Amino acid sequence: MSELSEGDVAVTLRSVHVYPVKSCAGVALDESLLIETGLEFDRAWMAVDAAGRFVSQRELPRMALVRTTLKHTELVLRAPGMLALHLALDAVEAPNRVTVWNDTVAAYDMGDLAAQWFSDFLAPPSNDAGDVKFPLRLARFDPEQKRLSSKQWTGEIDAENAFGDGFPLLVVSQASLDELNERLARKGVAAMTMARFRPNLVLDGLESHGEDFLDEIRFDTPEGPVRLRLVKPCPRCPIPNVDPETGEPGHEPGDTLSTYRADERLDGKITFGMNAVIVEGIECGLRAGMVGSASIRF
Repeated sequence: MSELSEGDVAVTLRSVHVYPVKSCAGVALDESLLIETGLEFDRAWMAVDAAGRFVSQRELPRMALVRTTLKHTELVLRAPGMLALHLALDAVEAPNRVTVWNDTVAAYDMGDLAAQWFSDFLAPPSNDAGDVKFPLRLARFDPEQKRLSSKQWTGEIDAENAFGDGFPLLVVSQASLDELNERLARKGVAAMTMARFRPNLVLDGLESHGEDFLDEIRFDTPEGPVRLRLVKPCPRCPIPNVDPETGEPGHEPGDTLSTYRADERLDGKITFGMNAVIVEGIECGLRAGMVGSASIRF
């Protein structure tokens, strides 16, 4: 455990999560390696449309049903009614250029089989995909590409990202989800799981939304010290309203969050969790259950 300084709080890393394919289901890991872009294999792959632009649960909520498993040498993808798709972790095909939000970046196409798999599973029955141009392709992030977070929030830190929305890591406290579920219960709405919010690191030891007020989190690992700086509240799009078990969009938890999570720091946007950048600790392992310390932002 990191030694507590005056004013620090002890935190426990309750769970560690990666989302290998952007907007598909994630996987909880006992341990994950911290690399320049966040956790290893997090948002390393991304489905794109025929124009090379990323697609997500915003347009294709059935992406929530694509389950991921990381094995020693491969990523395995499964979806209802589909044979499993096996992708070697060390193999790519043709170089490509793809667009994630406003960034057009270097990537690698993952081949025709992966493209057909995603196109077949995600094509709407009515062939009305809105702005998404089918067929889809699957891309892998080029690690030589330097895609940086907004310096408005990271300051002096050059925070690299793979295909994540904008920051290397997302941190949420379990207490924040517990409060939300208490509010949902009072409305007669079933409890939500943390899968709705797609965090990388879930913390115990904080009060509800205590992560909003943290400056840095520190862990001592066998490989060396880790320091993570929480830099920006995470504004919430409609993706948490997609049921991860059915792929069906709804109105909760968005309706409930709108009653108490309007954030003045982001001009009233609804936020849940904090985006974080890496100050120190590349090539260190983060393990579920490890205890660290967190400093409060003043």
